[in-house]
Order: sequence, then C-alpha cells, then structure tokens
Amino acid sequence: MRFAGPAALAVMTAALVACAPSEGPEDSVAAQQKPPGTPTAAPETVRTVTPSPLPRPRPAEVHSVTAADLGTTWRPECPVPPDALRRVDLDYWGFDGRTHRGRLVVHRELTDEVVDVFADLHRLRFPIEKMHTADLYPGADDELSMRDNNTSAFNCRDIPGTGSWSLHAYGRAVDINPKLNPYIDRRGEFQPANAGPWVDRARTEPGMLHDGDAAVRAFTDRGWRWGGHWRTPLDYQHFEFD
Repeated sequence: MRFAGPAALAVMTAALVACAPSEGPEDSVAAQQKPPGTPTAAPETVRTVTPSPLPRPRPAEVHSVTAADLGTTWRPECPVPPDALRRVDLDYWGFDGRTHRGRLVVHRELTDEVVDVFADLHRLRFPIEKMHTADLYPGADDELSMRDNNTSAFNCRDIPGTGSWSLHAYGRAVDINPKLNPYIDRRGEFQPANAGPWVDRARTEPGMLHDGDAAVRAFTDRGWRWGGHWRTPLDYQHFEFD
C-alpha cells in the first residue's frame, strides 16, 4: 500500500516504534550501573593488632655496701654491719606505664628472693611510684619517705613506740607504696600523715595492696609475712621475712 504526504509519515513512525525492543527491568538496572571499565573497590582488609609483649626487665645488679654508702640509714649501734647488707638495683613498673630503675638495700640472704619478687611485680604491671634508699631523705626520716610514697627496705630504726628494732633495721622488710598502703594503729591513727584517703581499704586503685592480690601473693607465696594480715596494727605497705 502506498501513502503520500503527512499521513504516510505518521504511519511509518508508528511502525518503527512498534518494532523497537522494549526496555525490561534488567536493562533498567544496567543503566544505573557504572560504565564498563570502572574499577571495583577491593574489600577492606581487616588487620588484627597484637599488643606488644611487655619488655623483660633488665637483669638486677647486686652490690656490696659500706657504711659510707648507707649514709644516715646506718650507725654503729645498728643490729647488722654493712657487710651483711646488699644494694639491689632492679627494674620496676611505674604509674606512667614505663619501666624505671630503682634500688633497695636488703640483707644479703634475701637478694635472690627480692629480685624474684620484683620481677613478678614488673610482669604483673603492678605500679610503684618510686624506689630510693631512705638516705635520700634528711636523717633517713621514715615519715618523709612514706609521704613521698617511696618504696624502700633497709633503714636502721625501731618499731614506733616499742624500743625494739624493726625488721627494716636488719634489711628483712620492704614497704611498698606506703602512702597508698598506710600503717594504721589500734586507735585508728595512721602513717604517713598524708595517707588519709587510703585508710579506706574499700578503695581499689593501682598501687594499692589487698588480700589475695597477685602482688601480695608474689611475697606471701615465698614465705614473706604481710602486715595487712595482722589484727593490730595493720601495716598494708609492709612485707617481712625473718
């Protein structure tokens, strides 16, 4: 059939539209996709971060001492001579999360024990604020050392109010973080004078010592006695071995 003029053009256009393939759902989705050749992002890689192992403490060093080395912590009437004592230089874990070097003077029979105990404390990341020999403080004043939260051992002094030598005078006792772990007598009076907040043993803070703690057991499992187990006085800072 032949058509002429505008009518023929309309018929031809309608025929072309009818013959064109219709767009299905798959074509619609494809149209929304990125053009061919667009790179696909690789799946995100998941990394497992393993914490760095705690550095091993440096080997402890044990040194003999003289009366001059001991300074104001020793005097001739003390119950042990200087040659019965040793200075132990060892690493400890600080409140800043770092390893520090400190020193204690102890009886020569206890050096291996002390080295092992403090290696355990370091492994446990039990924080110690500082560790100086008591002669750093004027007159080797124990109250000043305790107020400074200083961990120490030998100091030729007596048990307050008794006139008897303390085991510190034999190098057989260690006080740990004394401000956080105060001495409390039967009247409730405590030392050091700035330890008031830590008389409350319901508090649990880094550096405090409580019954059953791994830090306490580092001593007691080796036969040391802890003053926190006493009935009166209570001496939470104090460990002794005789």
